[in-house]
Amino acid sequence: MTAPSTFGTFGLSREARNLHWLLTNLVEEVPGIQSVAVVSSDGLLLLSSDAGLPHARTTSRGGTPIAAAREVQDDKPTGPRGSSADLATIVSGIGSLTIGAAKLMDSGPVKHTMVAMDEGSLFVMSISDGSLLGVHGSADCDMSVVAYHMALFVGRAGHVLTPELRSELRQSLENDLESKATGSTR
Repeated sequence: MTAPSTFGTFGLSREARNLHWLLTNLVEEVPGIQSVAVVSSDGLLLLSSDAGLPHARTTSRGGTPIAAAREVQDDKPTGPRGSSADLATIVSGIGSLTIGAAKLMDSGPVKHTMVAMDEGSLFVMSISDGSLLGVHGSADCDMSVVAYHMALFVGRAGHVLTPELRSELRQSLENDLESKATGSTR
């Protein structure tokens, strides 16, 4: 197991760092995962595996920097338009749609949604208080393995993802994006 990245975690609480560690391990340990997003109940991105965003994985499974690994591959994006922010939008929309469907069918709360496509797959799983975990998987990923590891993540993260922690993660993401936009570093 490789050590999780600590990029973007400076100054965060222990709970926030632990959540980053869980996300990093999910991305690094499960074959076929292309991007991951944790989304709040109101659709805001809280955590991301996107290398262009804070809190992202910075090395591949083999330890190669992500930028170098992507240069070796073709220029095809690895997620929806290559961005976990776009994945967050999709996850939020699917979450809302399935919650509405469950209410219309009087079927209780939605636990997870899986969408299989020709060139990939999409997984959405409820975490807590309406927060969602979204995973974009490759066409050759083992859907049962991805779903199992997502359930482990949800089980470990669900009790930690309090309103205070969601607020801290969102503020950290906004600060990091603002720093990137102005070119400053912390």
